[in-house]
Amino acid sequence: MRGERGKIDKRFLVLLIVIIAFGLLMLLSASGPLGYQKFHDSAYFFKHQLLYGILPGTVLFIFFSWLDYRKLEQLAPVALIGSIILLVMVYIPGIGMNYGGSGRWLNIGVSFQPSEFVKIGFLVYVAAWLAKRHEREAQTLQEGLFPFLLSLGVVMILLIMQPNTGSMAVIVGASLAAYFIAGAPVTWFLGLGAAAVGLVALLIKITPYRAARFLTFLHPELDPQGIGYHINQAYLAIGAGGIFGLGYGHSRQKYLYLPEVAGDSIFAVIAEEMGMLVAILLLVAIGVLVQRVFVIAKNAPDAFGRFLAVGIGAWLGIQTFFNVASMIGLMPITGVTLPFVSYGSSAFVAMSIACGIVASISREKQLWR
Repeated sequence: MRGERGKIDKRFLVLLIVIIAFGLLMLLSASGPLGYQKFHDSAYFFKHQLLYGILPGTVLFIFFSWLDYRKLEQLAPVALIGSIILLVMVYIPGIGMNYGGSGRWLNIGVSFQPSEFVKIGFLVYVAAWLAKRHEREAQTLQEGLFPFLLSLGVVMILLIMQPNTGSMAVIVGASLAAYFIAGAPVTWFLGLGAAAVGLVALLIKITPYRAARFLTFLHPELDPQGIGYHINQAYLAIGAGGIFGLGYGHSRQKYLYLPEVAGDSIFAVIAEEMGMLVAILLLVAIGVLVQRVFVIAKNAPDAFGRFLAVGIGAWLGIQTFFNVASMIGLMPITGVTLPFVSYGSSAFVAMSIACGIVASISREKQLWR
């Protein structure tokens, strides 16, 4: 029986605030030299993140935390269609923007990365789609796997064409996590895993830049001044920090040596300045946050909330793993950000919306008996 809505899960909220505060502190340090070199303002990226990331992200977090998340289930078809439209719009001249060799941006008065919002939009659709099906239907090929792969395949193709393999992998992983919780057979995931390996091998073979990244992953020492420059500078930063770091603000690699110092590579600066001990504590904090999201999913009052929270938790965990693993040489550089830490207003706002939805789900757990 329902009554008044409960309070947001306190552990979830406190962890989120601590991670965001630490991320802002490190962004201020890491982006200083780059901000001064580009804009004659060492605090440029910090202020830009506050204005276009933290401010709208906080407002949207509060909005979605108070909104009854079940209302999103009714918008699932709109979320899917909207996600596809956003990904197609990047190819429209005058609206789509090319940055760093990839058509990943839209400019419709404000510039943003549509793939970040597709992550949450597609998860809303997947969670609603799964919630409408009984476990038996989810386990069938005709009513379960094939329709799921059709919608997922459309999004994957559009992201591969951009190209944006990193975001594609995050979306696939988060969607599969939700599908697994819905009762899909384990054997399907083994088959999908084999297919994923084949797809990655094909992409590496047919696209030179992916082949170069993979070769650099295997042998980073082969071209330290070319394609291997990024990962080698990350190694230097992490190695220089040791256990306890050089001290806050004392990174050497942030002085225009390490590429994407405020974005994809900020973990390397954290390890250099604060040391591996603090870097590990950050990962533990994110890991506990993910675990808390899964606890909220377990206590969700309905299937839609459970599947959506699981997908969001998987998104947070997978993206964190991809970012850190690429900086320490466990996988090729993917170009995904470290959630709530890296510079990037689109990523911050999208993840804030997702966490606002999780907060809304956590408020409902007390209402059902």
